[in-house]
Amino acid sequence: MGYSNLLFQAFIYLVAAVITVPFAKRLGLGSVLGYLFAGIIIGPYVLKIVGHHTNEVMQFAQFGVVMMLFLVGLELRPAVLWQLRSPLFLTGSLQVILTTLVISLLAWSFGLKIATAAAIGMIFASSSTAIVLQMFNEKSWGKTEAGKTVFSVLLFQDIAVIPMLALFPLLAGRTIQIHDHHVHGLKQAILLIIIIIGLIGGGRFLVRPALRFIADSKLREAFTATALLLIIGIALAMDLVGLSPALGTFLAGVVLAESEYRHELESDIQPFKGLLLGLFFISVGASINFSLIEQNFGLIISLVLLLISIKFGVVLGLGKMLGKPWHESLLVAMALAQGGEFCFVLLSYSFHLKILVAKLTNELVAVVALSMLLTPLIIILYEKWIEPIFMQKHSTNEFDVVDADNSVVIAGFGRFGQIVGRFLLANAINPTILELDARQVDSLRKLGYKVFYGDAARMDLLNTAGLGQAKLFILAIDDPDKTLKIAQAVRKIYPHLKILIRMYGRTQVYDALHLGFEFKTLYREIFDSALAMAHTALHLLGTPTAQTLRAAKLFKELDEEHLQKAAPLYYNKDKDFINHMLKSRKEFEDVMAADREQLKNTVI
Repeated sequence: MGYSNLLFQAFIYLVAAVITVPFAKRLGLGSVLGYLFAGIIIGPYVLKIVGHHTNEVMQFAQFGVVMMLFLVGLELRPAVLWQLRSPLFLTGSLQVILTTLVISLLAWSFGLKIATAAAIGMIFASSSTAIVLQMFNEKSWGKTEAGKTVFSVLLFQDIAVIPMLALFPLLAGRTIQIHDHHVHGLKQAILLIIIIIGLIGGGRFLVRPALRFIADSKLREAFTATALLLIIGIALAMDLVGLSPALGTFLAGVVLAESEYRHELESDIQPFKGLLLGLFFISVGASINFSLIEQNFGLIISLVLLLISIKFGVVLGLGKMLGKPWHESLLVAMALAQGGEFCFVLLSYSFHLKILVAKLTNELVAVVALSMLLTPLIIILYEKWIEPIFMQKHSTNEFDVVDADNSVVIAGFGRFGQIVGRFLLANAINPTILELDARQVDSLRKLGYKVFYGDAARMDLLNTAGLGQAKLFILAIDDPDKTLKIAQAVRKIYPHLKILIRMYGRTQVYDALHLGFEFKTLYREIFDSALAMAHTALHLLGTPTAQTLRAAKLFKELDEEHLQKAAPLYYNKDKDFINHMLKSRKEFEDVMAADREQLKNTVI
């Protein structure tokens, strides 16, 4: 492939991504499915803009997976590994072992040789780290219990590829040729151990001093170049000895996880990783051989469904065996039920070793690609239909036991509501707390908080929660539009109840004032913290503490006064509102200047 042709294909891939991914996100399908569809559309079986030979772009795009594994390694500090020890070493190892055994036995029962069946079992034990982590990050599931389990199992799968690469030559039962050097499978395993030791030693005694030297130059581009050099260098070294570049960079990331340059490396690599991962997903979509699928439609679709069913069943069974809740076990099982990017690596390696024949290899590649394509749809199925069933069940159980005697009801127990709740609890006031996020409810209950699942928009639930007997209702949910609707409904049903409302900013305050709520009951969520930062900034610039406190107090009074004056003008959106805002700014500056002068004269 020529230089210009490579650039043309990259251009086409980027155009397809820019067009399809935003549409997919808007439709709620996620970016991964958007990338995969983009690849299918421009591929050789639909618009035929990209030809059959996409290996060069695929190899280039696979650096996205390489960089992603490096970033995953950077996150694995000893404290994190210790925290994940149970799902990592127990769930992860059992998943890989059981999946390998089940698929190997099934393949052997279909008449394949033991070595071939064992290779297929190990290949399909791996799931797609790239697709699953991308989707979990987009949906903010990474910090949930299910997210931690998924991450741990994927991590163990990626680590397990190392011994698999060492075992495959033994399955082949012969000496293999790697870059003109004849290396027996056992010797390759020894070579792998030497490389790992070299990465650990090099990371500690060579890379960190080199990063320190580059950092002292204070040239951002030099540090970025060093980060890319590190990853590409390790990838080339691993490829030179016939091993996985992604696993090499993953190990390098683990070695540097405790480095003081971890965050700088992460921020420099992140943009490249995101772009190249997108190209990788497009390449996967474009590489799906629809002609082969059409010719062997029944077989390939059956294998895809069989693969998903086996992996789903193994992971779900493990989850229940280990005592996990149904909703968590289902999400983990549905997330890990596909083949992954390392399957392509292991399939190619198996074909190179002649463990698999060409026809079977091509069919299994199609199975992996289709299973990856179905994964976003499976996750959407869980999110749209399965999760609401468990959430409704959860809510039904919890509503019956809400303590209705509390004098305070808090709706929303996220970052804002928790501060309010903790303060009240510390002062011997036990509020009834409602939270809509079922995962948040589970997490908070483990921490000892008496939190109930429920939607504050439901008046019957609020009544069950004791709002009719409460003295105070604190509305702290994170949906601005929903907040005002709930506040209006509560005020209508309980007109004498005191309501304190979380506000996002000035425009929501305008809306609340327009609806007749008192200004003193409205709390802008970032105003006080931002003003506290401004007060500290002024002090650090040399202003005495007493003067900065006085200035902050005066600024707050002026802001509240002008905000209330601006509210009636806001809805006109005309010159009166703009003129008021311009006048307010000038008045702020004049009043603050006069106060500084007065303070100066007083001191003198």
